[in-house]
Amino acid sequence: MPRTGPGTAAKRTLVWLGVMLALLAVLLGSGSIWGSASWSPKLALDLEGGTQMILAPQVQGGSDEITEEQLDQAVEIIRQRVDGSGVAEAEINTQSGRNVIVSLPGIPDAETRDLIQASAQMEFRPVLFGGPGQAPAAETPTPEEELPAPTAEPTDASDPNWITAEIFAEFEALDCTSPEALAPAEEAAPADQPMVACEPGTQGKYILGPVEVPGTDIDSADFGMQRGAQGQSLNSWAVNIQFNAEGSDTFREVTTRLFGFGQGDPRNQFAIVLDGTIISAPTTNAVIPDGRPSISGSFTEESAAALAEQLKYGALPISFEIQSEQQISATLGADQLRLGLVAGIIGLILVAVYSLFQYRMLGLVTITSLVVAGLLTYLAICILGWTENYRLSLAGVAGLIVAIGQTADSFIVYFERIRDELRDGRGLVSAVENGWRRAKRTVLASKAVNLLAAVVLYFVAVGNVRGFAFTLGLTALADLIVVFLFTHPVLRLLAQTKFFGEGHRFSGLDAKKLEIAPLYRGAGRIRMPSATPQSAAPRNKNKAVSGEIARRTTIAERRLAEQRTLAARSSGTDQEEK
Repeated sequence: MPRTGPGTAAKRTLVWLGVMLALLAVLLGSGSIWGSASWSPKLALDLEGGTQMILAPQVQGGSDEITEEQLDQAVEIIRQRVDGSGVAEAEINTQSGRNVIVSLPGIPDAETRDLIQASAQMEFRPVLFGGPGQAPAAETPTPEEELPAPTAEPTDASDPNWITAEIFAEFEALDCTSPEALAPAEEAAPADQPMVACEPGTQGKYILGPVEVPGTDIDSADFGMQRGAQGQSLNSWAVNIQFNAEGSDTFREVTTRLFGFGQGDPRNQFAIVLDGTIISAPTTNAVIPDGRPSISGSFTEESAAALAEQLKYGALPISFEIQSEQQISATLGADQLRLGLVAGIIGLILVAVYSLFQYRMLGLVTITSLVVAGLLTYLAICILGWTENYRLSLAGVAGLIVAIGQTADSFIVYFERIRDELRDGRGLVSAVENGWRRAKRTVLASKAVNLLAAVVLYFVAVGNVRGFAFTLGLTALADLIVVFLFTHPVLRLLAQTKFFGEGHRFSGLDAKKLEIAPLYRGAGRIRMPSATPQSAAPRNKNKAVSGEIARRTTIAERRLAEQRTLAARSSGTDQEEK
């Protein structure tokens, strides 16, 4: 088979990049026609404005007493729900130790409002049936022998007669491996009816009986090392629950019934359900007479602490009433966005001017690569705004501006590696291939550092700083795609042209210009070239220039030059003797 030349491979790579951009554009266009997508990015609260709601807590039983700890935990619940609904850049704070202020970009829909106002629905339900979380294939038979049809009215919450044909069909259709199934329930299941639910930790799914113990019966929850019958530590983590008097009596009756089913029967389990999702489904190993159950298993310290924190939510019988609601203007406004875009355009122009001054026509490759990277990033931001409700804040715009310099730096590293190869006497086609092998290691290392910094900043930061980190990481990925799929293939094609191949003085690869050009090391660092046969100063060159070059070269480069000089002299001596 004939070998594929660099030109053919470069064209094929550019075609793949074109297909990628076309698919992204088609996806966004389809979403704008048949969905809620838009060709412009969604803006965050600081640039677009939105809705501000003041929520007043409503305590069950008519009590007005609410502690600061309860309010803080309630705020955390709201924050988790808002984040789970896909709304980005929301602001949630307390006011005067009593009310909660929620500021959301845009106009929230009815589902988001209900999600914010609802209290945390913690429930203890008995398990009736369980299975793997993935929905079975259509040809999978229904295990009718395991689940006989209801024959009578249920007598207790663990009675299999709760499992009707409709409940079992819902159980079979539920796919606990999908993110949608693990999202908080928009509407709580009736407490006196069975339900199906997923357990995210195991991706298992269960049919659960009616509620037997509400989460409001929990007095407290903590975690610690598990204790044996004699009080000794068992070197494993456990979560401890304390019920109030009413909850203790009910839980004693429940565990008495569940323990009687014996190990191996799914009805030996009870499920702890929060907002329609099972956070734990432990088995019953003993009757709990004092209302102090301990949940043990393969807990780490972190997972035990997280479960204990979730169980505390059940002790918060708090819902919220929207006391007031108003539309708020952008906290920074369109002027700040305009100034940010102007700053980005100025930075882009400066990079373009520098590229054309330093690299002549080769600088057009840098400019075009930046345009392709910008187009790829823009499409990604618009699609993420449609699918993930990502919103662009002013901090995110700052991340895009910073990325211009980082992206241009990748191209400059590549160009200077090519120049190094030309100084060593290679032809342009060979210089492009060898320069790419050297440059891509530097580019990959640089972008890996950028991505690592962006990921760390995203997870440790709060507020708008996360938007800055997100765009910084997104542009680093776009830079890698453009360098590999556009810049390198374009240079492979240009190397085969007469204008660049013969080193036209406006090509940026003129041999005379390369004799005294500094070597770019990336991130603003340079050094002067070594005295190779192609780049050594001519005999009639100014001695001051030659001395400056010699002073700036490294020790290794000086030794290499000396070895080449000695080799040349030795060769000349041998010829004279002959």
